[in-house]
Amino acid sequence: MNTQIITDEKQFPHKEMTYKILGCCMEVHSELGNGFLEAVYQEALAIVFEEKGIPFEKEKAIDILFRGKILNKKYNADFLCFDEIIVELKACESLSPDHISQVLNYLKATRKKIGLLVNFGTPKLQYKRIIF
Repeated sequence: MNTQIITDEKQFPHKEMTYKILGCCMEVHSELGNGFLEAVYQEALAIVFEEKGIPFEKEKAIDILFRGKILNKKYNADFLCFDEIIVELKACESLSPDHISQVLNYLKATRKKIGLLVNFGTPKLQYKRIIF
């Protein structure tokens, strides 16, 4: 198994901020466990973000630009943290390629560099850092 340690900010953008966000997710999962609806984890995570002083926007509407025009259809990310990091929550048996595509679309639309896909639906918290 080949392990790569990324220390360069270009390869691993917003490292400290992502650690703080994931730490909050771990706190929520540790306290609630798995089995709740996604909305429960979203509400609990907002409380922890507030306690930790992490700036966030919940249910952040994302504009989609096409040929210079903003479409009526919007994406809604679960959170935008630090005005830089998209956080998408799931409460399912496992993460799928469709979930990753969803976060990639959010990143494309916002031109943000990093998204966190977090799954509370398993006994151990699952997460993926998605870099665009």
